[in-house]
Amino acid sequence: MAGHSKWANIQHRKGRQDEKRGKVWTKIIREVTVAAKLGGGDVNANPRLRLALDRAREANMPADNLKRAIDRGTGNLEGAHYEEIRYEGYGPGGVAMIIDCMTDNRVRTVAEVRHALSKFGGNLGTEGSVAFQFKHCGQFLFAPGTPEEQVMEAALEGGAEDVSTLDDGSVEVLCEPADFGAVAAGLQAAGLKPEYSELGMKPSVEVELDGADAERMQKLVDALEDLDDVQRVDHNAILP
Repeated sequence: MAGHSKWANIQHRKGRQDEKRGKVWTKIIREVTVAAKLGGGDVNANPRLRLALDRAREANMPADNLKRAIDRGTGNLEGAHYEEIRYEGYGPGGVAMIIDCMTDNRVRTVAEVRHALSKFGGNLGTEGSVAFQFKHCGQFLFAPGTPEEQVMEAALEGGAEDVSTLDDGSVEVLCEPADFGAVAAGLQAAGLKPEYSELGMKPSVEVELDGADAERMQKLVDALEDLDDVQRVDHNAILP
């Protein structure tokens, strides 16, 4: 997301999540299950699981649901087996897109993703076709007006790579994926709560859209995020 529109885009995404809480719960359950499968059920040793559980608490998910998801991931309980798949593609105006999915049926998932892309002027690309335009990193976003100096001190002590105030006044912290847990802990210890935190893909080059292309792009992102198998959508579009 672009610096001048980051805050607005995050607020839009959170609003969309509130509208479709049932789908959000489904996505979180899958993330918890896979995180526990890959890194174990100890949140202190598994930053990815810790982040998933933090999102679950924000979404007011019942603790029993989360325990069952962890047990399924660690093999203590039978259930569906999900695998992670990443699709790369293009949206309207040549926007680069990365679509991360978790599925128990690859055929269904690729068909649904391809249909959404085609419907709104996009298309699937080959593996590696757009990934080079993104960097995998941890991102924390603080509300406009948050003191950058205070955030910087706590974040850098935790191992963050960069802290900056964006054009819209929000403060962004970036770190390596492996340092996400330490940075999050440092911010928490300093009494700083980010409005949004994630392990995601940050674009190195952005494309500004307007008019019909911008409208189609927003509809495409919404359509993809509505799919149960899609966990997150990253792109390099600047939307008005």
